[in-house]
Amino acid sequence: MSHHPEEFGHGAIEGVAGPEAANNAAAAGTLVPLLTLGLPTTATAAIMLAGFQQFGLQPGPLLFATAPQLVWGLIASLLIANVMLLVLNLPLIRFWVLLLRIPRPWLYAGILMFATLGTIGVNPSAVELSMLVIFGFLGYGLRLYGYPIAPVVVGLILGPMAEQQLRRALAISQGDWTTLVSTPLSATLLGIAALALIVPMILRLRGRGQVLAQIAGDSD
Repeated sequence: MSHHPEEFGHGAIEGVAGPEAANNAAAAGTLVPLLTLGLPTTATAAIMLAGFQQFGLQPGPLLFATAPQLVWGLIASLLIANVMLLVLNLPLIRFWVLLLRIPRPWLYAGILMFATLGTIGVNPSAVELSMLVIFGFLGYGLRLYGYPIAPVVVGLILGPMAEQQLRRALAISQGDWTTLVSTPLSATLLGIAALALIVPMILRLRGRGQVLAQIAGDSD
C-alpha cells in the first residue's frame, strides 16, 4: 500500500515500524487464549502458564471471577508497558543501537551465566545443572537443523498436564483406550492433532525428494 515501495529494503522507516507494531500486537494477543481458555499459543505464553500454576492459578473462564485483580492488573500492565517503551526508546535509541555491537560470544556467555545462576538459585542440584547442559545442547541442535524451539517449550509445559488428564481418563474408563475417541468432538480434535503432526513430515519428505530429483537431473 506504500506510495514508494522502492524504498523498502533500503532503510524505509515503514519497514521497521510495521513489523514492530505487529510484534507488539501479537504479544498482547497471546494473552486472549491464555487467559480465557488456558491455551498457550507461544513459548512465552507457556512459561506464563507455568508461572500461574506455580501460584495455584488455572487460566480459563473462571479466572476472571476467581482472580480479577490479576487479570485486570495484567491488562493494565500492558498499557503501562507500551507507554514506558515509548518514553524510554525515544531518548535511548542510540544506546540500544550500540548494544548490537556486542560480540555474540559475550552474549552467549552472559546468558549461560544467568541461566546457571537461576538454576542454582531455585535448586542447587548437580542433576538439574546437568539437565541445563543437556537441554542447552538439544536446543542448539534444534536451531542448527532448523527445527523451531517454541513447540518444544510448549510441550515441556503442557506435557505433564496432558499425562495427568490421560491417566484420569483411563482411570475413569478402567483402562479402555477407546474412550479417547468415544465422542465425535474428541475424535475430531485427535484427528486434527495427528494431521498436524504427520502432514508437515510428509511435505518435508516430498520437498527433499523433489530437491534430490532436481539435483540428480542437473548432474545428468
